[in-house]
Amino acid sequence: QVQLVESGGGLVQPGGSLRLSCASSIRIDRINPMSWYRQAPGKQREVVASISTGGSTTYADSVKGRFTISRDNAKNTLFLQMNSLKPEDTGVYYCNRLSLFYPWGQGTQVTVSS
Repeated sequence: QVQLVESGGGLVQPGGSLRLSCASSIRIDRINPMSWYRQAPGKQREVVASISTGGSTTYADSVKGRFTISRDNAKNTLFLQMNSLKPEDTGVYYCNRLSLFYPWGQGTQVTVSS
């Protein structure tokens, strides 16, 4: 069974940065595309960034210019570099493919607050 393990979250002040990681039990270079999701309190899970096997990236409008998705195929790890964080970025962050989801990991909590 595929396992996805997210890490790297925490409490950060507005304007700060965090780097999230997602370790996969299978080769991520065969998952197309791979995505980061965010679930804010009381809201539905939403896609914030995706990356294809070819390296093409897409972002939600709310994070464009601030977040960067990347992948290390050799380590089967997906990353999300988050800069200029805002309170509205608060939520639990998950990784998964864009459809036909694998079992969801536990996610990693990101809290942006002063």
